[in-house]
Amino acid sequence: MPAIVIIGAQWGDEGKGKATDLLGSRIDYVVKFNGGNNAGHTVVIGDEKYALHLLPSGILTEGVTPIISNGVVIDVEVLFEELDALIARGVDVSKLLISANAHIITNYHRTLDKVTERFLGKRQIGTTGRGIGPAYADKINRVGIRVQDLFDENILRQKVEGALDQKNHLLVKVYNRRAIEVEEIVTELLSYADRLRPMVADTGLLLNQALDKGEVVLFEGGQATMLDVDHGTYPFVTSSNSTSGGAATGSGVAPNRLERIIGIVKAYTTRVGAGPFPTELHDESGEFLRSNGFEFGTTTGRPRRCGWYDAPIARYTARVNGVTDFVLTKLDVLTGLKTIPVCVAYDVDGVRFDEMPVSQSDFHHAVPIYEEFPGWDEDITGARTFDDLPKNAQDYVLAIEKMSGARMSAIGVGPGRDEIIVRHDLVD
Repeated sequence: MPAIVIIGAQWGDEGKGKATDLLGSRIDYVVKFNGGNNAGHTVVIGDEKYALHLLPSGILTEGVTPIISNGVVIDVEVLFEELDALIARGVDVSKLLISANAHIITNYHRTLDKVTERFLGKRQIGTTGRGIGPAYADKINRVGIRVQDLFDENILRQKVEGALDQKNHLLVKVYNRRAIEVEEIVTELLSYADRLRPMVADTGLLLNQALDKGEVVLFEGGQATMLDVDHGTYPFVTSSNSTSGGAATGSGVAPNRLERIIGIVKAYTTRVGAGPFPTELHDESGEFLRSNGFEFGTTTGRPRRCGWYDAPIARYTARVNGVTDFVLTKLDVLTGLKTIPVCVAYDVDGVRFDEMPVSQSDFHHAVPIYEEFPGWDEDITGARTFDDLPKNAQDYVLAIEKMSGARMSAIGVGPGRDEIIVRHDLVD
């Protein structure tokens, strides 16, 4: 089973980092294939907690080669800060490799991200303001700066001049901001080149050679399916393809080599930022999930919107990604609830939808149709087999497994590295 993709099956923050860490000792490469430093992973190892934003979570596992591939947009200053923080804690980061074709987030991308969002007013998307969207826009508009450009000053200067020619008009004449000097950007980017150079490689070639040798490659998606720019709740989405298809385009590895697709799904649902969210709770139940699940963004610190498990979304993500296995996380957060509702379908103006409506307007007005399951009071953090779980917890897992379109192969029962139940091997 050489090529595995891990993707978020809801709106993000499902615990993908923990799932990657679970597989780490059996994996040779971990590849981040999309997104930027808007994606946060929290990995708990013993008493140590690591918050990762731009780096693949596999960087914490000895013997694994972590790769940032071509589908990622990189804020180099953030990259170096994150590497330095890990080095200070004794983590070996020397094996990190970065695609020469990955795009760079510059200061003007961050500036445009913030002023554009403010300009939208009530129509804000809810971006992190870190320049990710504008960097991807430049990529598509063919005026982006790539990692390899930092090693050729003439090319870099030409590209920055071309990018700023239009952007400065926008900043000055529309947003009433100062123009950004070409020399300011070029000088900053060139200052990164010497440290960055040893990390840069033809990562697509390297990964294909690794697969040819039978080595195990894990592709780790940032954000999640419902934030995918094509398949998510557009326009309240991220700027990249966070579905399994993005693993191919974002890495240079062909889709027929991706043999197992693992969807990470919480035992309930959360979302950060604006956009439709049918099962969102605005009562004490939502606060229960938020406080018990520590639902605050790893990257932004923003409180997450919380709601009950949404089976139609799980089925949708299983179909879009070709999910072979789900990893169910944070089952322990539900401990103490008398009953646990699960959304099994939607009501839209009196019409039942068993699957996600194709119309965004319908989805925005969707009212969840719930089925309720009895809860449990027993502490489940010590459970290491499915039979260790209380019967009501077992029944809950089996019920949502039947509704979700793929088997629940692993179940997270606590935040710790070893607090997980494996029902089906995720590698063999």
